Amino acid sequence: MASAVEWVAVDWGTSNLRAWGIDAAGEIQFSRSSPDGMSRLSREQYPSVLTGLLTEVHEPVDVLICGMAGARQGWLEAPYLDAPADLRTLSRGAVSPEMPGNQFAPAILPGVCQRDVGAEDVMRGEETQLLGLSALIPGFSGLVIMPGTHSKWAMLDGTTLSRFSSAMTGEIFELLRVHSVLRHSFNGELEGEERDIGFDAGLALGLDKPERLTATLFKVRAGALLSGRSPAWCAGFLSGLLIGAEIGGQRDWIGSAEIPLIGSVGLCSLYQGALEKLGAKSRIVDATDATLAGLKAARQG
Repeated sequence: MASAVEWVAVDWGTSNLRAWGIDAAGEIQFSRSSPDGMSRLSREQYPSVLTGLLTEVHEPVDVLICGMAGARQGWLEAPYLDAPADLRTLSRGAVSPEMPGNQFAPAILPGVCQRDVGAEDVMRGEETQLLGLSALIPGFSGLVIMPGTHSKWAMLDGTTLSRFSSAMTGEIFELLRVHSVLRHSFNGELEGEERDIGFDAGLALGLDKPERLTATLFKVRAGALLSGRSPAWCAGFLSGLLIGAEIGGQRDWIGSAEIPLIGSVGLCSLYQGALEKLGAKSRIVDATDATLAGLKAARQG
């Protein structure tokens, strides 16, 4: 199996590491994963972690990496491309970190940034998924939403990323759930039969009045104290409120074209339902499919 591997595709995220052995026909020969994401590693640990993950590869191969391995605090910083950016040029901005021996030749793809004052923004990893989307949906032009810890809203025309915006929706949810006074309303519980009811209530409020987000967050705690809202309802309400405020606050980005949603099916389904309430059509694209397609396209570029 390993002898058929021509190169290795790697998605090195903040929390996790994934690798796929690719043969000459572009088919996956093996896949591996590890919890050794960027947040757990020092710069000196990257070579040994990569070698330990790819023990079945015995011939010298190229390793193409996207994601947080190229961050300033990662393995080796890969400078950003400036938006508007033609994503077909990603490989030209790749950097090559030092790697002992000659078995693996790693190259880390750059991210993309916006430098205009007032519109500063950055992405790492999502640019590769957007390149992959352009391969999965040839000729696509329009808005792409990428739900996650730091959601991305991106305007893509073919392989050109013209502009994008980040929303810290997922991280804000976790911070409020774990560290704020709202945590007392969850009691460690996030699931239950009333979660969907709470989500719908929060979503409606967020979509309708996104500018009042900070004035409505405390309804989670007040609802638990005064109206007997269950932990599941409170968790759903907070999630719906944050997602609704993200989408409602950026509804001017939404046009008439179908919107690809790149991410986990569960999270993207929540965004899909929210977009439907605004009359917007969307389709879910698996994040792994987009990442692999993007790494393959970048290698060919």
